[in-house]
Amino acid sequence: MSLTHFWTAFFLIAFVAATGQLLFAGDTEVFKRVVDGMFDSARVAVMEIALPLAGVMTFWLGILAIAEKAGAVASVAKLIEPFFSRIFPGIPKGHAAGGHIVMNFSANVLGLDNAATPFGLKAMESLQEINPRKDEASDAMIMFLVIQTAGLTLIPISIMAQRAVLGAANPSDIFIPCLVATYSGTLVGFAATALRQRINLLDPVILAWVGGLTAFIGGLVWLITVGLTRPEVEVFSRVVSNFLLFGLVAAVLVHAIAKRVAIYEAFIEGAKGGVQISLLIIPYLVGMLVAIGVLRNSGVLPWIVKAFAWLFEKIGLDTAWVGVLPTALMKPISGSGARAMMIDAMKTEGVDSFVGRLACIVQGSTDTTLYVIALYFGSVAIVRTRYAIPYGLIADFAGIVAAILIGYAMFA
Repeated sequence: MSLTHFWTAFFLIAFVAATGQLLFAGDTEVFKRVVDGMFDSARVAVMEIALPLAGVMTFWLGILAIAEKAGAVASVAKLIEPFFSRIFPGIPKGHAAGGHIVMNFSANVLGLDNAATPFGLKAMESLQEINPRKDEASDAMIMFLVIQTAGLTLIPISIMAQRAVLGAANPSDIFIPCLVATYSGTLVGFAATALRQRINLLDPVILAWVGGLTAFIGGLVWLITVGLTRPEVEVFSRVVSNFLLFGLVAAVLVHAIAKRVAIYEAFIEGAKGGVQISLLIIPYLVGMLVAIGVLRNSGVLPWIVKAFAWLFEKIGLDTAWVGVLPTALMKPISGSGARAMMIDAMKTEGVDSFVGRLACIVQGSTDTTLYVIALYFGSVAIVRTRYAIPYGLIADFAGIVAAILIGYAMFA
């Protein structure tokens, strides 16, 4: 599947939906909302995403260049190479792509979004260097993006902060459910992609790494549920994330000094690529975000929610969770849109209601798949995405299902 076909499908679906509202509901403002949304989405793509991203990328690509010059990235990549060589068999041993992927995954797991994106874009650039078909996604790119879009994050800081702003009694009570949901989605997405690429999941090295990560997640769950009180969990989350972000920069600089690296020169050399990459992704971002805005403003999502509610009611299943469908359906499409849906659910139903909490868990269960794919593939001019989108959505689906199940188990 190409991004062009997917983008076109968005417009066709939205046009049919908007026409239906005009003809059958008498909504004469529907096309005005859609057209206004197109211009607004184009503005957001450039002014609120690409340009701010240029500053963030300039800084973090400079830090990454220092780490590379000091040999830190190579050392980390060498440590994890036995595992990566099995799940990314197309990456040559010792290639820089392995280190960039490690940095990206580490930043994502720690919830350091501002650091994760530049590392991820640098990883895609490195993967493109060894890609034999420059307009088509390689297996390594797809595996990387599926794991990336699963959005494995240990500490959902922004969601807990939003709950605190809205007056939640215990803003961190969604910590464990988010962790379980996002980890479930990551495992399913990884396993599905590995099977598609004929990677041996029973390999002892893969089993050891996956088992070790599972044990680590389990230990963290025990610490949060048994070892710390609720207020301590909130402090732990805030302090650890900020400490790790600052500590990462400090560690890179100290290591570079020890290795006698020309820090300023290395920073400038790496930082130059920040603005260039941001400019390259603008056309792809504008195209995808305009298509997403058309779909949202045409009223397709409310129709889908009503249809699901009717269906589950007819077959006798509980429909208490249906209120989170707008968040769940928007999450793979638009991160800001899904956040708006989550906030609306908390304000409408109550921040500590079942739907309010469940919307937060769904928000923290996955990443924004279509945005990430457009951003990352657009940065290296990939137009043939092959099976990246459906397998990314498989991970999203698994994460959302896990979010609903754990939400029922803890809060229903």
